[in-house]
Amino acid sequence: MSWELNADRPLYAQLIEQIELKICAGVYPPGSRLPSVRELAREVSVNPNTMQRALAGLEESGLLYTQRTSGRFVTEDRELVKRVKHRLVREHARAFLAKMLRLGFDHEEIMAALSMIMKESEK
Repeated sequence: MSWELNADRPLYAQLIEQIELKICAGVYPPGSRLPSVRELAREVSVNPNTMQRALAGLEESGLLYTQRTSGRFVTEDRELVKRVKHRLVREHARAFLAKMLRLGFDHEEIMAALSMIMKESEK
């Protein structure tokens, strides 16, 4: 799963979302150790301070925790990961719905388009 960052929002906020996505998708499974701040910053091509800020935010939310000499780990609280996953799905669905409505689609047209796309993806 690649890192998708753009200039329209603060980098640390995008990093938080991207790491949340990676945790929810199982790239970083519950209980797993994350790469170091410097390794992650190098991978994403951001300043280590920016990455540190993002990881601190994820610690505040409970998704990550630090073991003093071993590094940062993903929470083993699968229920918390599930709640984050559902929050992300709602955020992305609302953004999609808002864009479709701005394009002039009504709810029936949106549902028909989604149904068609889902059928195409099954092939």
